[in-house]
Amino acid sequence: MSSTLQLRSLNYDNINPHVKAAKYAVRGELAVKAESIRRELEQNPSSHPFDHVIFANIGNPQQLDQKPITFFRQVLSLIQYPDLLEEANLEAAKQLYPEDALERAKWLLKSVKSVGAYSHSQGAPPLRDSVAKYIEQRDGYPADPDSIFLTAGASSGVNTLLHVIAASPNTGVMIPIPQYPLYTATLALLNAKPVEYFLEEPSAWSTKVDDLYTVLEKAETEGTDVRCICVINPGNPTGASLPYDSIADIIKFAAEKKLVVMADEVYQTNVFIGEFVSFKKVLRDLQKKEPGKYENVELVSFHSTSKGMVGECGQRGGYFELVGFDPKVVAEIYKFVSISLCPPVSGQCLVELMVNPPKEGEPSHSL
Repeated sequence: MSSTLQLRSLNYDNINPHVKAAKYAVRGELAVKAESIRRELEQNPSSHPFDHVIFANIGNPQQLDQKPITFFRQVLSLIQYPDLLEEANLEAAKQLYPEDALERAKWLLKSVKSVGAYSHSQGAPPLRDSVAKYIEQRDGYPADPDSIFLTAGASSGVNTLLHVIAASPNTGVMIPIPQYPLYTATLALLNAKPVEYFLEEPSAWSTKVDDLYTVLEKAETEGTDVRCICVINPGNPTGASLPYDSIADIIKFAAEKKLVVMADEVYQTNVFIGEFVSFKKVLRDLQKKEPGKYENVELVSFHSTSKGMVGECGQRGGYFELVGFDPKVVAEIYKFVSISLCPPVSGQCLVELMVNPPKEGEPSHSL
């Protein structure tokens, strides 16, 4: 062994074993090999019998030439360079930008002061107000801005909640199979246990509630403290949307077994078959129908700017909404996110644009 290696504090054998145990196939061996081939082609175009590599390992729309939404990028450019909004430059800016883009940029800057400044750890309050209005319009039930956390993409929110839930190596989290590997990778990092339940392909990748009971009982028999069920709706990678009754069955199951429901709803605008219904709406419907019976349900729902027609993965915008959580737990979640100070402010602004796009009759509606 060389003297250089002997002097190093870290080596593969003494680093955190949970980091080594984590597997994230989306950026795993296949993706690494693809990047290696891309570099080979860049250096020697004749090295392979093809001239480019298409990266289809992750939902990354703009890498595959999806064009960004014009209004969103116009507003983002203005908040990145607010001098364009100064009186001396305003007439020139009006030649380049529609009036509603200029007005939205002014409002966003008034809300966040500067995209180069830290915001409230939970996200700028006026932007959370916009998210709350969007959720209320979508579901028909009020949303509390103080229960909404803006995040650096939905993955950041999932990571936050799993950190809070995974209290010990014995903690179990129910996850769907097939699933997005974020969940198994994060649970491995936390030294917690994935409790797998399988989706039914013959019935459009639905969830059979009887199977949930079977999987839960087996895990508990083995000594696992199952505390949460994760649902990806619409499904990733299946693309299937859960019907209303299936969502209701899952909520009833969670209420009976006292499980937190994590609803990953980042693909809610990518629905081509069926109809997207949020877990929040179904929960509120059940609470309205049978008052008191489902008040104990703890639901956290996630959304992102990375998917759908927005497709702004690299901007890192997202949010989660908490419903039914103990205020003391919410305070601990707030403390956890505060350690990272705040999500990217430009990403927060993009979330506001996603939930509050130009309306019919406004100059940028067609954009």
